[in-house]
Amino acid sequence: MRFDDFRSLVDRLAREVPPEFCDGIVAIDVSVKTLPHPVHGDVYTLGECVPLEWSGGGADLHSRIILYYGSFASLARLGDFDWREEAWETLTHELRHHLEWRANVDALAAYDWAAEQNFARQEGHPFDPLFFRSGEALYDGIWKVDDDVFIETKRGAGRGEQDLVWHGRRYRVSVPGAGQRPLFLTLAGLVDPPPGDAILVIKPAPRLRDLFRRRPVAVQEVVEVTLPDG
Repeated sequence: MRFDDFRSLVDRLAREVPPEFCDGIVAIDVSVKTLPHPVHGDVYTLGECVPLEWSGGGADLHSRIILYYGSFASLARLGDFDWREEAWETLTHELRHHLEWRANVDALAAYDWAAEQNFARQEGHPFDPLFFRSGEALYDGIWKVDDDVFIETKRGAGRGEQDLVWHGRRYRVSVPGAGQRPLFLTLAGLVDPPPGDAILVIKPAPRLRDLFRRRPVAVQEVVEVTLPDG
């Protein structure tokens, strides 16, 4: 299915949704982006509910629903695929997510804070090194904030190599030394990268005296990944 045809399909499906379920939905859009799952090679994120603005009460939350044409097309290439059924299921799932955001004010506030911290990280300003845990959990130890994906792991101090799995492929990363400071390594060279950054977050080994110290400032670097098997 072509992009324009898919967008027309989504527009028709949106008109079938009862109005009471769309209260607070600013737009239902289609994006050309492809959102690969951070671990599984044959799984993609098909849609997303993006909170836009609210006053703190939850009930007045405005959201934008996005369906990702690139993800639909990638799944369709894997085999039998019903575009209409998958689009309807994705659309209604994201609408339910909007209603859950409205009901869970604490989770909404936490995500809003995580987005602010991620912006500070992108701009090179100080940020809380654990902020990403308040984002959307994608998998065990993996979170998403805006278009960026954070993969958390830990190791001891010193230099070395780190293996990780991204979208069904195993990669190797050369890890710079950072003492007892957390590392935020932006991964370059992934075969199927996310729309934003894929960031490997490496925590230093915990020490008892860390309980009585302020959290250290994180180190940010861009590192090139390699395929161990070529």
